[in-house]
Amino acid sequence: MICSKYFSNFLVKQNYTSSKLYQTSLTRNFSMTAKSVELNSFSRRKKSDTDIGWILLVLPISAFGLGTWQVRRKIWKESLIQELKTKTKFPALDFPENQEELKTLEYRRVKVVGEFDHSKELYLGPRSCLTDGGAENSNGLFSGSTKSGYYVITPFKLSNKPYTILVNRGWVSMKNKNPASRSSGQVAGEIELEGVVRLTEPRPQFVSKNVADSRFWAYRDLEAMSKLVDSEPIMIDAVAECSIPGGPIGGQTNISLRNEHVSYIITWYGLAIATGYMWYAKYSHALRSIIK
Repeated sequence: MICSKYFSNFLVKQNYTSSKLYQTSLTRNFSMTAKSVELNSFSRRKKSDTDIGWILLVLPISAFGLGTWQVRRKIWKESLIQELKTKTKFPALDFPENQEELKTLEYRRVKVVGEFDHSKELYLGPRSCLTDGGAENSNGLFSGSTKSGYYVITPFKLSNKPYTILVNRGWVSMKNKNPASRSSGQVAGEIELEGVVRLTEPRPQFVSKNVADSRFWAYRDLEAMSKLVDSEPIMIDAVAECSIPGGPIGGQTNISLRNEHVSYIITWYGLAIATGYMWYAKYSHALRSIIK
């Protein structure tokens, strides 16, 4: 009886001890499993962040590439401007027999002899007065009212050829737009002059459409202008040396091409530096781990 009691107490103790050991083991295993899951999750998250980091590196690289491209564009634009300036300084050529040759002679000087028909004047503008191929101010088409005016486009009947061309005689102020206000500059009779060949131009951005039957034009549409005054679709800009006292100011050939590449260069390189620094600050740990 006594032995049976002791044996029963022993079994109870053994069961209790086994239960405690099982609970401890289960807790330890659960803790290790949870820690393993957490580490694996962190590892996956870290790997995912690193992958996104490499993708985001495209931003500073692309910005740097665009900045470098703008440097090349700036060099090209400055070279083109210099080339056009050089062309306008070449000695004048005789007006070609074949009109098709004029398409290859833009910005070249040619000599013509003939007579103006002032009764068919056209006006191109508003425009600023140009000096040496560039505006006196930087406003371009949208110049201030104190320096705004028009180019006077006048039909010119050639003496040695059976047709009429258009001549941009030069710039006049708003108050001198009316020919009566500059009668001393309305030269009559046969004259010889030099002019720079100009071709037709497409409608510039933000410029209003031309009105076909009007004498006022926003941009150089030679086909439409020539139909209005019954001339050939040919135009030359009279050079400054051919200006007549009291008349329009010649030398209005615009060779100041739009050149804003410096601001673009600063913008793109600045963006490359900013995004590059932000990327390094966030993902430099991944870079160091790869190096190690």
